[in-house]
Amino acid sequence: MPAYPADRLTVVAALEAQGICPVFYHPEPEACLGIIRAAARAGARVIEFTDRGDHAADLFAELTKTLSRTDPEVILGIGSIVDPGTAALYLSRGARFVVSPCGVEAVAKLCNRKRVAYMPGCGSVTEISQAHEWGCDVVKLFPGAQVGGPAFVKAVMGPMPWTKIMPTGGVEPEEASLKAWFDAGIIAAGMGSRLIPDKLVAEADWDALEAHIGRAVGLARSVRG
Repeated sequence: MPAYPADRLTVVAALEAQGICPVFYHPEPEACLGIIRAAARAGARVIEFTDRGDHAADLFAELTKTLSRTDPEVILGIGSIVDPGTAALYLSRGARFVVSPCGVEAVAKLCNRKRVAYMPGCGSVTEISQAHEWGCDVVKLFPGAQVGGPAFVKAVMGPMPWTKIMPTGGVEPEEASLKAWFDAGIIAAGMGSRLIPDKLVAEADWDALEAHIGRAVGLARSVRG
């Protein structure tokens, strides 16, 4: 893995190609690697690790060091970032993209300086337009269901068809849900516990997790034609 993230267009293209972005946090490195590798084998190599828990940045650094040697195809980014200092901390530890639950201009500027993909959380047309002004290629619709769901996405795409939207929250790894969102115009969907069930992680059943994530990735490809 490079000292600084791969260029943002490569990251965005990979995210759009897989259609599903696994989102997770776990305090144990072996469990994290199990989740990441299962997702990558399932066709979802762009993965969001969320900034939660004590020493999360140290854990992230451990993961990126290991993955650079064993799984260099993985594109591991950091989520739940709300300030530029924390963003810089994770970029120095190998984060290849940054995601926020809200829009933070200072984080956008930091990421732009290093040509890193930044996906700010947006819940209105004004916030989406502001993210575009900041140079963001993809916006995170959050919380996806609560701000209007697929109907909101479809309404945005009318006057702003260049918008690349990734909802998180309210997307199910089921055909009907994915079809509604992709038909509305999203490029990818972020999913947490419904894509990465606690039970499978607790049992370290990585084969079952790979199958579960693979099914969602396959459905996303199918509903997009």
